[in-house]
Amino acid sequence: MNNVKDMLKAGKTAIGTSASVRSPVAFLADAGFDFIFFDTQHSPVDIKELLPQIQAMRGRSAVPIVRVGGNDPALICYALDIGARGIIIPMVNSKEEAIAAVRSCKYAPEGNRSAAGMRGDWGVFERGDYRGYTSTVNKEVLVLPMIETVEALSNIDEIVSVPGVDVALIGPLDLSISLGIHADFLNSKYQETLDTIVDACKKAGVAPGIYNIPGGQDPNDFIARGFRVFTLPWYQWATTGIKNALAKITR
Repeated sequence: MNNVKDMLKAGKTAIGTSASVRSPVAFLADAGFDFIFFDTQHSPVDIKELLPQIQAMRGRSAVPIVRVGGNDPALICYALDIGARGIIIPMVNSKEEAIAAVRSCKYAPEGNRSAAGMRGDWGVFERGDYRGYTSTVNKEVLVLPMIETVEALSNIDEIVSVPGVDVALIGPLDLSISLGIHADFLNSKYQETLDTIVDACKKAGVAPGIYNIPGGQDPNDFIARGFRVFTLPWYQWATTGIKNALAKITR
């Protein structure tokens, strides 16, 4: 029902990319990525504008995951109603905020998400089988609170202890700014912070992730350190692949 969740349970690494309302998502969703992130926090895109993009991913390999603008039940509900299979919640700084995020992603009795019929690509259910549908959604939806501040770092053990949290997703730029080492991603203080978060996740059985790997760093190094979720840019790979293929043609 949710390939990324299955991968994480199996201890595998899920690699995705970011897309927007103008990205070729049908192509990207079958290109080998495990998920596609759609951002509505730092973009001029309203959640409901993503409906055609998420619909274009139905039946394809990659899972749609939406970053909402804040820990707001209404925004989370909008994203899930249009078919998101996971929700990224920015600036989660405490256990209480993590609990609120989880509850907004799930139907009763595990949460307080409002029901509006069977929404999203969660399988085939008999008409009126809301118990089967809500149970499936509650089990399969991905909840990814973002760890972006010193406050979140100080509460990391409590945040990842919350039932329903699947991924503690680091926001690298905001975290570095909060640490006082603006975008200095090789700074020992930043590197030690990454290890602290990974260790807390391992103890809690939660997957450590990072929204994106800062340029120039090797993804394999992050996997070796224990990271299980991250994005990589797709545009350069796509253009390089096309150029390489065309270069083999004599014309």
